[in-house]
Amino acid sequence: MRSLRRHRVLATVLLSAAAVLAARPTAAESGGVGGGDGGVSPASVPVDAGVSAQVARLFEEAAVATQQYEAGRRAADRQRTQARRMEKLLGRERRQLAAFNADLGRIARAQYREGGGMPYTAQMLLADDPDELMRGQRAGRQADLALDKAVTRSRRAEARFAAGKARAATAWRRLEKRNSELGEIKQDIQRKLEQAQWTLQGQADASVAAGSCRGAVRLEQPNPGRTRPWIAPVESYELSAGFGSGGERWSSRHTGQDFAVPIGTPVRAVGAGRVVKVSCGGAFGIEVVLRHPDGYYTQYAHLAAVTVAQGERMAPGQWVGQSGTTGNSTGPHLHFEVRVTPEPGSGVDPVPWLLKHGVRL
Repeated sequence: MRSLRRHRVLATVLLSAAAVLAARPTAAESGGVGGGDGGVSPASVPVDAGVSAQVARLFEEAAVATQQYEAGRRAADRQRTQARRMEKLLGRERRQLAAFNADLGRIARAQYREGGGMPYTAQMLLADDPDELMRGQRAGRQADLALDKAVTRSRRAEARFAAGKARAATAWRRLEKRNSELGEIKQDIQRKLEQAQWTLQGQADASVAAGSCRGAVRLEQPNPGRTRPWIAPVESYELSAGFGSGGERWSSRHTGQDFAVPIGTPVRAVGAGRVVKVSCGGAFGIEVVLRHPDGYYTQYAHLAAVTVAQGERMAPGQWVGQSGTTGNSTGPHLHFEVRVTPEPGSGVDPVPWLLKHGVRL
C-alpha cells in the first residue's frame, strides 16, 4: 500500500554546492505484497538525503581521482622508461666516441713510427716509390676526414641524447610530484567517503532499530538509454556467499547470491519491472523487491538506503538503493535473490538465471 503523503527535503550536501533532493516516504504496509518475512513497516519518517547524495558524489569523485592517478602513474612510467632509454643511448655514443679517440691515437702513433715526424719532402726523396707514398698520403687524409666526421656526428648525438635524457628526467620528476599530489587527493576523498559511508549506515541502523522505514532518497539516476535489457545488480563487486551454501548465519541454506561491495554502492534493477515491496526490519534489513514482466521477482537486501517507492516502474540499470549491512549481515554486501513468488522460500539460483538473460557474473 502506497503512502498517501509526499514531501521534499532541502538537504545541504557536505563538501559540495547545495542540492535540492526530493524525498518521498515509502512504507510496505503489514499484509501488503511480499509481506510475511518479519519486516517492520509502520509509517515512514522524513529522509535526510544529504548523506546518501554525499556518498554517491564521493564514489564518483573517488573514481575520477583514481583514473587520474593511474593515468599519471602510467605517464610517469613512460617518461622514466624514456629517460632510461636515452641514458643507454648516451652511454653507447660515449663508448663509440672513446673508441674513435682510441683509433685516432693508434693512427697518430703509426704515422709517427712510419716516418710521420719527417718532413713530407724528405719522405718523397727517400721513398722507393714516390707514387705509392702519395697514394698512401691521400688515403690517410681521407681516413682522417672520415674519422673526424664520425667523431663530430658522435658528439652531436651525445649532446642530443643528453638533452633528451634531461627533458625526460624533468618530465618524470614533474609527473612524480603531480602523482604525489593526486595520491593525497585520492586518500582525502577516501577518508571522507569512509566517514560518509558509516554515517549513512548509522542512519539505516537507527531506522531499522526504530522500526521506521526511511522514505525514498531521490538521487540523480543514471541515463538508461544505452543500458542492456538485463544487467548485474552492482557494477563492480566480488562474489561471496552463493545460492544454497550452508552456514550458521542462515536457518537452512543461503537463498541468494551475495555481492561484496562497499557501503553506499549504487544497487541497480537487473531488468525492467515494478517495485512491489520496500521494507525494513527482520533478517533482510532494508530491502526492495521487484516484479519483472516474465513473472519472476528479484530482491535487493541489507541496503543502507532506498531510492524508489513501492509501485514505481523501473528501467534496467535504474538505482533501487544503496548497499549496506542492515539486518542479519556480517559486513557490507548486497544480498540478491531471484524468486518465482514475492515470498521468501521460492528462490532459484540467481547465477544461471542471470546467465540465461545474457548476464555473466
